[in-house]
This record gives sequence, structure tokens and C-alpha cells, in this order.
Amino acid sequence: QVQFVESGGGLVQPGGSLRLSCTASGFIFNTAAMSWYRQAPGKERERLARISSPAGSTNYADSVKGRFTISRDNAKNTVYLQMNSLKPEDTAVYYCNRGWSTPIGSWGQGTQVTVSS
Repeated sequence: QVQFVESGGGLVQPGGSLRLSCTASGFIFNTAAMSWYRQAPGKERERLARISSPAGSTNYADSVKGRFTISRDNAKNTVYLQMNSLKPEDTAVYYCNRGWSTPIGSWGQGTQVTVSS
């Protein structure tokens, strides 16, 4: 059974940083591309960043390019999202999923990120 467990969210002031983690199980992680998404209230889910494996190629949405960094630790079946220079518009529930172009599998519970002073 494919599962994703996201963590690391919280309340942060504008300009602050957070590091999100997503631990995956139920598939061969070290051959799977992984992506981070977010969904703000009343908006569609948006893909933010993706990373391939084993090459580790990355790609970012324009909205987060230069501020967010995706990385992975295949030994821990975990993908990370380092978020810097956070803005109020980054407030959303953040999710990870398997796949480069299309999410594969059910969604986890996500982790809430709130950027507010």
C-alpha cells in the first residue's frame, strides 16, 4: 500500500523558513520521481517542485523558483522541501506524491504551512 506521511509544517513569519519532510512507503522509492504540491483554500492543487531518481534532476514552479529547494534521501525513503523567504501567499496544505508529470497514488494528510505575522 502506497503511503505518504508529510511533516514539518507550522506557523512562520513572512521571510522565514521551514523544511518539510515526506516519508514514503509501499513502492521502490529510489527509482521513483517525487513531487511536492500545495493546495490553498479555494484553489486547485499546484505542483511546486519535482525531483527525479537516481539522477536527482529538479524542476520548480515559477511561484517558488529561487526560494524552495527539493531534495531526497533514498536511504530514508524521504523527500524534503526547504522553503525560504516565505510569503503569506505560500499559506497552504503541502503534500508530496510519486511521479514526475502526474501524481501516482493516494494523497497523504498533508502538512499545514501558515505564513503570517
